[in-house]
Amino acid sequence: QVQLVESGGGLVQAGASLRLSCVASGITFSRYAMGWFRQAPGKEREFVAVISKTGGYTPYADSVKDRFTISRDNAKSTVYLQMNSLKPEDTAVYYCAATLVTSTREAAYEYWGQGTQVTVSS
Repeated sequence: QVQLVESGGGLVQAGASLRLSCVASGITFSRYAMGWFRQAPGKEREFVAVISKTGGYTPYADSVKDRFTISRDNAKSTVYLQMNSLKPEDTAVYYCAATLVTSTREAAYEYWGQGTQVTVSS
């Protein structure tokens, strides 16, 4: 049974930092690219960042570029999202997801976590 479990969300003030984690089980983690997506209230889910299987390719959404950093530890089957200089518009439920082919497209992802809430107050 495949499980992706996110953690690290919370309520912070604008300008603060958070680090999200996603631990995977039931898959050979190193075979999958891992992505982060988010869904704000009343909006569709959107791409945030993805990291390739070896970590050498990490595209980001323009809205988070230079503020967020995605990384992975294959030995721990964990992907991270370091979020700095948070803004109120970053408020959303953040999801991690796994795909065999590195992609920014939601439809390419095979497995999804349940999400973790990030709320940024102004």
